[in-house]
Amino acid sequence: MTSPERIAEHLVLPGVLTAEQAAETVTGILAVQREDGAIPWFRGHHLDPWDHTEAAMALDAAGEHAAATRAYEWLARHQNGDGSWYAAYRDGDPDDVTDRSRESNFVAYIAVGVWHHYLSTGDDAFLDRMWPVVYAAVEFVLGLQQPGGQIGWKRDADGTPVNDALLTGSSSIHQALRCALAIAETREEPQPDWELAAGALGHAIRSHPERFLDKSRYSMDWYYPILGGAVTGADALARIEADWDAFVVPGLGVRCVIPNPWVTGGESCELALALWAMGESDRALTILQDIQHLRAGNGMYWTGYVFQGEAEADKAIWPEEQTSWTAGSLLLAVAALGGEEATGAVFGGERLPTGLEPDCCDA
Repeated sequence: MTSPERIAEHLVLPGVLTAEQAAETVTGILAVQREDGAIPWFRGHHLDPWDHTEAAMALDAAGEHAAATRAYEWLARHQNGDGSWYAAYRDGDPDDVTDRSRESNFVAYIAVGVWHHYLSTGDDAFLDRMWPVVYAAVEFVLGLQQPGGQIGWKRDADGTPVNDALLTGSSSIHQALRCALAIAETREEPQPDWELAAGALGHAIRSHPERFLDKSRYSMDWYYPILGGAVTGADALARIEADWDAFVVPGLGVRCVIPNPWVTGGESCELALALWAMGESDRALTILQDIQHLRAGNGMYWTGYVFQGEAEADKAIWPEEQTSWTAGSLLLAVAALGGEEATGAVFGGERLPTGLEPDCCDA
């Protein structure tokens, strides 16, 4: 078990985590990780590459760098020949694939994780080993980019591209492309085509909502353009203010989708990260404090909570699962608010490329 004495100050946050509570949460994620490095949602459930990476990033934020390294090595060992990973593996077993589609944002996110690990450890040898993995993943993702800059959702199991684009997924890819470019710059291997792709994608996110499927009922489509770094400054603040009352339930957290009476821990923590990136740390802290009702006795976090009315019979933890990625997103949000440099750099944009707006206003 991770001891409270090993917990860094940046994981201690008033009203959210004590050192003892942080240690329990880190231990909970480590208990989910398989010996081969895989981190499924929880033991017996599936692994998807995005949430696996999110949990690995949380382990790095907690100083568990060896465990995080094993997680990235799992991805390196099981990358498909086209640079992708499948969407789901039963309990993280690479030989038991339950969804053979290959989702673009799932594949791209390794660049965020690898850059975060490098900033956490300064391990040049790790970056050297992972560069071919990141390169192949980015090339797969950009093979799904559409003329308007947006990124197609996935390739089906038979290889057929699904060119419809998701705003949340494309926003996550925007962050991943910037992290991939930072890795390339560190290695002195410039990738001008990636720069053009990131610029076109950012422009589409900021200026062309019609290029994405309408998922505006989902809170992720609300805050992810900010979390992914495409929307900043006054535009970010205006976006948050416009739908705050629709998505935020005071004292409980953030709705996953309106009008459903269901708040979720993962979305709440990601909104907190987006708020922190905007300089809204007080509101971020409040969100994290509000979701502590989702904390389980073992230090992990329930995925969500249904609230129907005033009667207790109308309220329930649902689904009854404690996911590694919910706990991971909580630790990452706390680390950012606590001043942890690597997490702050990845989500705050420090050391990530800027000025990628295409020359043509409608590129």
